[in-house]
Amino acid sequence: MTPTHRTTAIARAQQILADRPVYLDTETTGLDPRAEIVEIALIDHDGSVLLDSLVKPTRRIPWEATRVHNISNEMVADAPTWADLWPQVQMLLNGRRVGIYNAEFDLRMIQQSHAAHKVGETAAGSNAFCIMKLYAEFFGERGGYGNFKWQGLDKAAHQCRIALPNSHRAAADAQLARAVLEFVAKKE
Repeated sequence: MTPTHRTTAIARAQQILADRPVYLDTETTGLDPRAEIVEIALIDHDGSVLLDSLVKPTRRIPWEATRVHNISNEMVADAPTWADLWPQVQMLLNGRRVGIYNAEFDLRMIQQSHAAHKVGETAAGSNAFCIMKLYAEFFGERGGYGNFKWQGLDKAAHQCRIALPNSHRAAADAQLARAVLEFVAKKE
């Protein structure tokens, strides 16, 4: 008998958890090609917070973005810049598998923040995996990318009956992504 997409996703989630990954999430100034990170969190495999920091962008946070994550220009006024934080982020990610819900977005935001803050070309994401794509395969709704429809983080949490809130703050969302991956890994 050949394994189904669901059993394949479960096996991959179990394999990933065995590697004791770190989880990353960001909040940004928006979605456009000039958007930058305004908050980043890294959560360890056991749920402990490795980093939870606001980030001062090179441009103002638009009201539309503040409305989503409640991070204002006043809140980031005295925060470290991306150039200041990146060495710490890079050190925490070094050699680790990195779980990200919607990895393509967060990895793009890291690259855009590098460009905005003139951080030299540094590898970001070489050990990253996308929890959203893995969950889509597990959930199995047809349509969208790779024949499986992507589920937003809040929708995935609801479908998994995970009580953690999707607050659109980096640390809470990284914890929620971790909980979704653990849910998938524990299914039989």
